[in-house]
Amino acid sequence: MKRYNNLWSQITDFKNIFQAARQAQRGKRFRDNVLEFNYNLESELIAIQEELTLKTYLPGEYSTFQIVEPKKRMISAAPYRDRVVHHSLCNIIMPIFERSFIYDSYANRLGFGTHKALRRFTGFLRSSRYVFQADIQKYFPSIDHAILKDLVRQKIKCKDTLWLIDKIIDGSNEQESANYYFAGDDLFTPYERRRGLPIGNLTSQFFANLYLNNFDHFVKENLKATKYLRYVDDFAIFSNDKYYLEQARLKISEFLSTLRLKIHPIKSQIFETKHGATFLGFRVFPNHIRVKSENLRRARRRLRGLQEAFSNGEITFYQLSQSICSWIAHLEHGDTWRLREQIFDKLIFVQDKKLINTTN
Repeated sequence: MKRYNNLWSQITDFKNIFQAARQAQRGKRFRDNVLEFNYNLESELIAIQEELTLKTYLPGEYSTFQIVEPKKRMISAAPYRDRVVHHSLCNIIMPIFERSFIYDSYANRLGFGTHKALRRFTGFLRSSRYVFQADIQKYFPSIDHAILKDLVRQKIKCKDTLWLIDKIIDGSNEQESANYYFAGDDLFTPYERRRGLPIGNLTSQFFANLYLNNFDHFVKENLKATKYLRYVDDFAIFSNDKYYLEQARLKISEFLSTLRLKIHPIKSQIFETKHGATFLGFRVFPNHIRVKSENLRRARRRLRGLQEAFSNGEITFYQLSQSICSWIAHLEHGDTWRLREQIFDKLIFVQDKKLINTTN
């Protein structure tokens, strides 16, 4: 296996760091921390370059907050300058690992994403009798640092680059508890091993893909699964042979234990596709696709929030239309024509005595 060296000069190149800053600010240009950084942009970028070159760079402290939808999770936001460093690193190392990823891994990859994954999932479901659908229990909190570093070193041998990768991994803040025992552990093993990556970092999203890359190849090459796909830690195998899926489930559990991971005991099931399956916010059936009820309820609340924000002048019409168009585009991936008509037909937004009807 080829291992890559001499990457550091590319990572610390000023043009790369400048490009990283442009990437990090997408969709966030008018936030206070971004405006402050951009006010002294050149000096900020030079400071980052010097800290990396001299290896004096230290990650800052994370800001954390809880979200409860679609499920309760802790989100960690790194300081903005750290996000610039993350992009600088990922610009150079992601293409190296991208070549080894299977086609049917869809999360956090340029040209892939949720809608492409949904189309693939639908095609597999409609051509198969059974599906083994699963996700990994507490995935991000369970990612083992030592194992992750070993996986990184299978492709990268540049010592300076490894220093930065280790610095980012070691700088992860404390995550939700995931103290699981595996074969060979003693009483203290789960508490002695560092694990967990902060959800919200570009590097965490990339490392999460990398961590399961060998698992993807195991499913495709060892289990000979022809209809398999994964989105972050949600994955599915389709087949007309139920016994094959039952055996695959056992072997998958064994393999994941080598990564110190467990599949979710309740959310991981084998069932007939004729009953439909939930994936990425949609309920997929052999003949149609619906939006999940809970997603629809969240969307209605979101629209009411947009009405109030627009009425109070907290958002512009452009921001309002962008949010609505984004939701419409998402709905269009299901059989939702009547639903869209029902939601948007009489949706009116008022600001300063101006009426805006979304159907016009």
